[in-house]
Amino acid sequence: MTDFLLHSSQGPELPRRAFLSGAGRLAFLIGATGLTGITLAASATAAAPLAPGIWVTIDGDGLTTIVFPMTEMGQGSFTALPMILAEEMDANWDRVRIEQLDRDDRAYGNPLFGNLLYTAGSSAVMAYFDPLRKAGAQARKLLMQIAAAHWEVPVTSLSTEPHTVLHPESGRRLNYGEIAGLPGPPPPVPEITDAELKPRSAYRLIGRDVPRRDVPAKSRGTAEYAIDVQVPGMLYAAVLRSPVEGEAALEVDETEARGIPGVVRTVTLPDGIAVVAERLEAAFAGRDRLSVQWSETAPARSFDSEATLAAYEQAAGDPDRNAAIWSESGDAAAAIAEAERVVQRTYLSDYAYHAQMEPMAAVASVDPDGKGAEVWAATQTQTLTTRTITQVLETTPDRVRLHMLTMGGSFGRRTALMQEYVRDALLASKAVGRPVKVVWTREDDLKHGWFRPAAAQQLTGGLTAGGTLTGWRHRVATPSVIAYFNPLRWSQVEPHDIISMRGAESKFYGIGDFLAEHVITERRARVIPWRAIGASYTSFAAEAFMDELAEEAGADPIAFRLQLLADNPRGRRLLERVAEMAGWGGATGGETALGVSFAGYGDSMAAGIAEVALDRDSGRISVPHFWAAVDAGLIVSPDNAVAQIEGGIVYGLSSALKERVTLAGGEVQQSNFYDYEILRANEVPEISVHLEVTDGPPTGIGEVGGPMTSAAVANAFHALTGRRLRHMPFTPDRVLAALA
Repeated sequence: MTDFLLHSSQGPELPRRAFLSGAGRLAFLIGATGLTGITLAASATAAAPLAPGIWVTIDGDGLTTIVFPMTEMGQGSFTALPMILAEEMDANWDRVRIEQLDRDDRAYGNPLFGNLLYTAGSSAVMAYFDPLRKAGAQARKLLMQIAAAHWEVPVTSLSTEPHTVLHPESGRRLNYGEIAGLPGPPPPVPEITDAELKPRSAYRLIGRDVPRRDVPAKSRGTAEYAIDVQVPGMLYAAVLRSPVEGEAALEVDETEARGIPGVVRTVTLPDGIAVVAERLEAAFAGRDRLSVQWSETAPARSFDSEATLAAYEQAAGDPDRNAAIWSESGDAAAAIAEAERVVQRTYLSDYAYHAQMEPMAAVASVDPDGKGAEVWAATQTQTLTTRTITQVLETTPDRVRLHMLTMGGSFGRRTALMQEYVRDALLASKAVGRPVKVVWTREDDLKHGWFRPAAAQQLTGGLTAGGTLTGWRHRVATPSVIAYFNPLRWSQVEPHDIISMRGAESKFYGIGDFLAEHVITERRARVIPWRAIGASYTSFAAEAFMDELAEEAGADPIAFRLQLLADNPRGRRLLERVAEMAGWGGATGGETALGVSFAGYGDSMAAGIAEVALDRDSGRISVPHFWAAVDAGLIVSPDNAVAQIEGGIVYGLSSALKERVTLAGGEVQQSNFYDYEILRANEVPEISVHLEVTDGPPTGIGEVGGPMTSAAVANAFHALTGRRLRHMPFTPDRVLAALA
């Protein structure tokens, strides 16, 4: 359980002590779906409290505790999800405490991931919006029923205001804490119909800029990440990993390592050697003095990123190569064959690193019998972290005591089925009989990271004599990410890999004859989801190609897209709005140019326009300004939504302009931010964001900012120079080659 001090503009901080004290306690654990069963809990000073479900607790002092079922990595859902429940409950937000779910309890599971505890895919608000609204409405209705019974009045004569039930006719009122302290048996938990949920016009919290609960501690430097955890008796471990995937140590000379003061012992791991020490510095120093002979026989010794991308390009263009259909409508092949003009282009993208600020870290304290453990970790999933622990210790979930911590960024890196940093902490702790913290350096994180896959994409489009698009074929040659990082899931979904292919469906456009297919290539690096998953590169190819089709048709790029959005008025509005924002069609002064892109993530849509400038001597592209118009349905927290979109744009621009992982002889050639460049603070553009709030449900905000960015830059580069960039990232050498 994570404790947070509650800050109120109307009073002092309320610490945890207040939660534990009070004359009586009513525990409303309101479930998300028509709850069954009542559990009674003892109270020292009051009648047995009501505990009908799982989501919210109210004590006799009125402190309301709401369970947060996901994990926080900077996206703001730690605040957004409890706000949804508090809204329907009519809770006073200043009296709300948030409790991190620290166990693999599928009753809280993500409905969009088969009830796994899994934070990914911009799914938190989208998945939990209706369940949490109903849970909050049940809590409010139950409070009213208890008050009605106490006053002996009809429940229909009551109303609520924040944290209070009112009887307007008599002027009586009871706050939620007072209701919690009332004696007597509780009524059954009421059912809730959709008609009983608040209309949006009545929202007090949803749609307002409520400050995020995780920000104050981060600002003060008191937030605890996995890399910060300290427990009594803890040792530290640094791991020397095999330089190439799949190799093991044949011989280890640890003489010099053991000579470092503070080094306790070494522990052999499946893919490396851990040096365990009293101090982290000693662990790193000991690791640096290990002498290891590796097997040097792994197939991964042949991994070479340049050769891999060439093979993927060949596969994308091979008409005889089998491909799995990802999305299809009409007959794309026939439409293209009958077209007046056929345009075909190939686009490439390199491996990319997540570059999250906090490298991997975990603390494990294994029980003396080796069959249980207490673990402190920051991951995107309680379920898969618990699975890692039970597999490594060959035990059962009841022996796991898990502490889920805030992540210092993740972007998909902490989603793997087997989390090796957690595994290594467990194995080291079991070997030495003490708690052990495993810490990766930035070099460890990059050299041994898991990456966004490389991809080659061939797009083919047909045009009529009048410039109308009549057929579209999109072939994506890239490995299956799911097959590698989560083979259990792959066995259920094969051959449809949403991680590799999202965005290739181009579903927002009205293209009657359409085919997107996945040429599943051989995996030649460790791969895992990366922010916006496949849309980060499929949308680049699709929207860069859309511009090339517009040019071939002699049409303005926005006008060409608007024709294809005839049946998507929300999408049309975004394009028109972003064009207004950027002054599309006006003069830019000659030193810069504008490029447009229309993409999205899931059901969220975004239109973006990039302004680019170019240093023609160095080949460096800069982006002075980026405009975005976004439709993600109902926006729970507008200020946070804008921040997430801005972050996605920066992330996407960094990927488009700089980020590139290369492999040679199976080894990653980059090691830190000096040779794996990311966008620096002085390179971040002025960003203007318009949120188009619509009547639809929330559709996800955390990843919609990225997919539109790279094509907007590539298209602006063409507007400025007349040349095309088709290989991401657009590094200076590639820019100079295009100009030449």
